[in-house]
Amino acid sequence: MPKHSVLVVGAGIAGMRAALAASERSSDVALISKVHPLRTHGGTSQGGINAALHAEDRADLHAMDTVKGGDYLGDQDVVELLTGAAPRAVIALDHWGVPFNRDAHGRLDARRLCGATRARACFVDDMTGHATLQVLYEQVLKAGIRAYEEWVVTRLLLDDGACVGVVAIELASGAVEAFAANAVVLATGGCARVYEPTGAAYGVAGDGVALAYRAGAPLMDMEMVQFHPLGIRGSGMILTEALLGLGGHLVNGGGERFTLKYAPTLGERAPRDIVARAAEEEIVSGRAEFVALDLRHLKGDEVKRQLPLTSHIVKTQAGVDPAKETVPVRPVAHRTMGGIQVSRDGATGVTGLYATGGCAATGVHGANALGGNWLLEALVFGERAGLAAAQRAPGSARAPNLRNRGPIDGSGEGGSHSQRVGAPDAAARRSLAGRVRPSGGRERDPRPRRAPPTGRDHEQGAALQLRADSVPGAGVTPDRRRSHCGRRRIQRGEPRRSLAPGSSGAG
Repeated sequence: MPKHSVLVVGAGIAGMRAALAASERSSDVALISKVHPLRTHGGTSQGGINAALHAEDRADLHAMDTVKGGDYLGDQDVVELLTGAAPRAVIALDHWGVPFNRDAHGRLDARRLCGATRARACFVDDMTGHATLQVLYEQVLKAGIRAYEEWVVTRLLLDDGACVGVVAIELASGAVEAFAANAVVLATGGCARVYEPTGAAYGVAGDGVALAYRAGAPLMDMEMVQFHPLGIRGSGMILTEALLGLGGHLVNGGGERFTLKYAPTLGERAPRDIVARAAEEEIVSGRAEFVALDLRHLKGDEVKRQLPLTSHIVKTQAGVDPAKETVPVRPVAHRTMGGIQVSRDGATGVTGLYATGGCAATGVHGANALGGNWLLEALVFGERAGLAAAQRAPGSARAPNLRNRGPIDGSGEGGSHSQRVGAPDAAARRSLAGRVRPSGGRERDPRPRRAPPTGRDHEQGAALQLRADSVPGAGVTPDRRRSHCGRRRIQRGEPRRSLAPGSSGAG
C-alpha cells in the first residue's frame, strides 16, 4: 500500500499548484490523476489571469468587478483575499518561466476581459492555460513529486471520521490499490460535463464532488452553473472572450447587435452570464437558430497575430474564414461555481480532506465568475490548500482497516450502509449543520448557516445528479446575502441585472 504525507487527487493547474505548495513543507507529496497532467482541462483556458499589476489598476477595483460580476453573491472577504494575492501568484508564474506577453516597455502586458473595468488579464497569446500547465509540470518534475498517471479514484478511505487515503483503479491494468495519506486534496474539477452541449473535457464529470459528498462533506452553490456564450456550433469548443475584447460583435439572424438591448453600456463586454442569457434568449425566441460572432470589421491580420490558436480553431472547427464570414456560436455549459464547501484554506467538513479548484466552492465567484478569475482561483487557493494539507501532523494517517468494508464500489454485502458509501460511522461522524452529536445534543457548524433552497432557485441545476435541494448547504435564494460577508463593503450601485430589453445590464 503506497503511503504519502499529502496525496493530491487531480493534476490540473489547481492540483499541481497544491502539490508544489505542499512539497515546500513536506518531502513526500504525490499526485494521482485520470490523465497525464498536460492533458487536463486547465489547458483549455485561453484568455488570461487577472491581477492588478499596473499603475492604473488596484486590487480593490479588481475586487469590485468580481463582486459585481457575481451578482453581489460572493463572499467579499474571500474576494479580497483572492484579489490581494493575485499579483504575487502571477509574478511567481513569471519567475518560474511562463512566457507572458510583454508590452513595449518589457512589462507584463494585459488585456481586458468581459466584466472587467480595467485591462488586467496577463496572458500568453490565447493559450494561457496551456503555457501554465507546461511550466507547473516542469516545477513538479523539478520538485521530485511522484505522479500516478491514469489512475481513477473510486472512493475515499475514512477512519474514525477522518480521511486517511483513497482507493483507485489503474486504467491500463485494472489493478485496484489503496493509497494512504496524512491528508488528501481533491482537485478534480467541476461537473459541467453533465450538460450538453458543453465545452468541458470528458473528465470534468463531478466525480471528486461525489466522492466528498459520499464521505460526509457538505456541498454549496450547486445551482450556480456558468454558460459561456462562444461555443462553436456543432463541436461545442469554446472561443476565448478576448475576441469580444478586441471588438467582436454578437449578432442575430437579422444582423442586429442584440447584446446592446440587454447591456447598453458594455454590450458584448458585459459579464459572461449576461451575454450568454442574451444569446439564449435570441435563440429561444425563435429569432435565430444560432447567433453569430462577427469579426469581419476587425483587421484579420491583427486577430491572427494576437490570437493564433483561436484563428486556427475557427477555421478547423467552424469551417469559416472569420475575415469573410460570421462564426456560428451558442452558449454552452462551461464551469460550476458550486462544489465542495471549503474554508479559505481548502478544509472540508471531513478531517484530513481538502479541496481546491473547480470541485471546491470557496464562495469567491458568487453567481458568476469573471473570465481571468478561474485560473487565478486555481493558483491562489491551490497554494493555500496544499500548505494547509502539509501541516497535518506526520503519522496522522493510519493504515485503514479494510475488513468488512464491503466492495470498493459500495455495492453488495459486508459492512454497514455508512461504511459501504464511505461515510464515517454515526458515532464518529463529523458535526455538520443540523446533525446530531453522539451525546444527543446539537453542535453549531463553524461554517456559515445557509438559507433553505426554494424551487425556482435551483431549477438551473436540475440536470445535476446531485440535486441542490438534497445537498446540505446548497441552494439559496438569489437575493440572499452570504451571512459570512458581515458588513457590506461593496454596495449595489444600480438595479439588479435583468434580461428585459433596455435594462442596463452593466454588471
